[in-house]
Parts: sequence; C-alpha cells; structure tokens
Amino acid sequence: MWEYLKLHEQFIREALGGTCGEVRWEGLREFHDRQIAWMQHERIIHLIVTMFVALFAILALLYVSVRPDWASGALAGLLLILTAAYILHYFRLENGVQRWYHLANRIDERLGKVGARYEDGKIDRFESRS
Repeated sequence: MWEYLKLHEQFIREALGGTCGEVRWEGLREFHDRQIAWMQHERIIHLIVTMFVALFAILALLYVSVRPDWASGALAGLLLILTAAYILHYFRLENGVQRWYHLANRIDERLGKVGARYEDGKIDRFESRS
C-alpha cells in the first residue's frame, strides 16, 4: 500500500510540474479524489485493525501479569511488536493522505477554483479565474 501511495503521489506531482504533457485538470481531480477515497477506506480499516491488535496486546499483558508463563509472555511480546508495526504503518498512511490533500488543493488552483494551499506553515490563497 505504501508503494501505491508513493507512486500516485509521484504521478500527481509530475502532472503538476508539467513533465507529463497536456493534462485534463478536471479528469485528474476526479481520479485523485477517487484515490483519496480509496486511501481513506484503507485508513479506517487499518485504524480498526490497529485498535484491536493493541487491545489484544493490552489484554495479553494483563494476563501475563496475573498468570505469568512463557507462552503468554511470547504472545504478549508478539502482539506488542505487531501493534508497533501497525502504528508505524498507520502513521505513514495518514501522513501520505495528508500530503495528497495538499496536492488536491494544487489541482484546484490549476482548475481556477477559489481556495487556498496550506503548506509550510502559511496560507496561500487563490481566486477563481472567471
């Protein structure tokens, strides 16, 4: 999923940079919005999975504290490692989608819509070209 996210971002940046020829901005915006919707679905699924794995890790830790043995300790350790991996993956997914929102604002700017870009800690407003 991470590779897909990076490749789509590269594609959009190339379109915005003018390195891929003539661009139909309306079509690009629709395509980008569809990709954002798919990634938002991925985010919610990964959030749910992350929360359940973390819950089971906590339950396993509680079990180890009540009835310590090597099997329950191994299970708790495995679930903690899995929780850390899921949190890292979710963090990367979340930040990638946040970058895509900024790209959507740049596409809107090319379309001549009224809006703003929120980058580098500042607001860059853009107005309609009508």
